[in-house]
Amino acid sequence: MDLIDKIKRLFNSMHPLFWVMIGILVVERLMAGNINIVEALTDKLLILPGIIIGITFHEAGHAYASYKLGDPTPKAQGRLSLNPLAHIDPLGFIFLLIAGFGWGKPVEINPYYYKNKRRDELIVSLAGVTVNLIIAVIFSFITKALVNAYGYGSGKNALYYLAMVCTYVVLINLVLMVFNLIPCPPLDGWGIVTEIFDLKKYSWWYPVYKRGFLILMVLIIFNITDLILSPIVNWFYQLLLL
Repeated sequence: MDLIDKIKRLFNSMHPLFWVMIGILVVERLMAGNINIVEALTDKLLILPGIIIGITFHEAGHAYASYKLGDPTPKAQGRLSLNPLAHIDPLGFIFLLIAGFGWGKPVEINPYYYKNKRRDELIVSLAGVTVNLIIAVIFSFITKALVNAYGYGSGKNALYYLAMVCTYVVLINLVLMVFNLIPCPPLDGWGIVTEIFDLKKYSWWYPVYKRGFLILMVLIIFNITDLILSPIVNWFYQLLLL
């Protein structure tokens, strides 16, 4: 099956309400003030490395954790890699750039290979966000070093733009970390609270899990996720960079 067929199947598999919600997000972004095309394109180029690094390392973190815990599935599917092509979902990547909301290619796991199913599933769920935090910390040191090197009065030289790229790497990885910790399926936070509190034993768990993506879209559209993200991300950002 070629790429075009895969994209067509993905489009056809999406619930119509999903596309309505995505449309609302895109319109909101476009109407959020006057758009300077040059500045918008420049910002997208500066943000691009952060998105690629954040998604790639997040998904690779899940894959490596599951593999180390005895699950051969990620290796068999080529997910033990830092090649972005192994982890980035084309459609999710496009929406992340356009609407500010997107997704990577989920890592498939088989928890029946784990020695301690609940503990190991918890570790795998935590792996992605932990990697995002580590990346944010590393790039915060790089950013500070670059800022000290180019100085505030030297104008927008190459070091300035490199520092901006590194700053976005920090910010995007913090956003991915905090966003994925929201306890709503299909995010990692749902897997974390599920294993900590053994939620699968309750009858309501599967119906919520099955409808999780639509629930998440509603939370995003009504800015509930922003109420969670903004203060926590800002706190980490100030801690690392200010």
